[in-house]
Amino acid sequence: MDYVLQLIFLVLGFVFLVKGADFFVDGSSSVAKIFKIPSVIIGLTIVSIGTSLPEAAVSVTASLSESYDLSIANVIGSNLFNSLVVIGVSALICPFAIDRMIMKRDFPICTALTVLLAFMLRDNTLSRIEAIVLLIMFVSYILLLVLSALKNRQPEDEYKTLPLWKSLLFIVLGAAGIIAGGQFTVNSAKFFASEFGMSEMLIGLTVVAIGTSLPELVTSIVAAKKGESEIALGNVVGSNIFNILFILGLSGTIHPLNCESAALIDTVILIGVCAAIGLVCMTGKKANRPEGAVCVVIYIAYVAYTILRAYSMLPF
Repeated sequence: MDYVLQLIFLVLGFVFLVKGADFFVDGSSSVAKIFKIPSVIIGLTIVSIGTSLPEAAVSVTASLSESYDLSIANVIGSNLFNSLVVIGVSALICPFAIDRMIMKRDFPICTALTVLLAFMLRDNTLSRIEAIVLLIMFVSYILLLVLSALKNRQPEDEYKTLPLWKSLLFIVLGAAGIIAGGQFTVNSAKFFASEFGMSEMLIGLTVVAIGTSLPELVTSIVAAKKGESEIALGNVVGSNIFNILFILGLSGTIHPLNCESAALIDTVILIGVCAAIGLVCMTGKKANRPEGAVCVVIYIAYVAYTILRAYSMLPF
């Protein structure tokens, strides 16, 4: 009975995280529009961060409850899922053109940050100083995006404007949902890790990472069905940057994060994935279905590898 109850809590946690993030973004965007903040800034700050709120809630909650492996694994696992499954599934549904601006500016930043993360985890610890550096870089990156967007301003996107009271209610409900979802998810993940002899690293890299990456996956699938699957690449690159800078920066500032040595191996794998995707995108104008299929197969192989490694069936 405990297993069923904890599974229900885990699913509820994911639902609260996703819907809470939706409510929070809608309410915050509406308040921003009421106070005449340009849509481009709303999109680059509130909405972009909003899609990473599930990961943030889980990693910060894990940090507060001293589940440091879970906090780091959630980010690494989410970035791998985004890079392989979100891009792969989007390409499978509808091959998409590669945005050269993303490849010129944001993708190199994402890859460089992944290399920096591997360097920081070389001693199996993300110190508070290193985390604060990540937060400073996060603020700098946001400013870079905003300045670039204002310089090359496009026609305003429409964000729905709700009455102020309703906007504030959405923000409160969204925040409550995110906090509750984070608690449910972390507690259930720790239960299953304990009951099935799984490490927090394994459950963070797989189950939790997949669950918290649902907003990115759903967004990209919907965009692909509408013939706008090029959104997938920007969505993934932006989310991966925010995950490293904002989530690990915030979690590590709350408390230094210790992790298994496997975290460094997974980060190196993530660097390899970034390099491979970058190479494919640089040599082609489109992400096609065969490439999407390869991405999904690589992710399945990675999950199999992490499971075998966790149960000491592999020497590395």
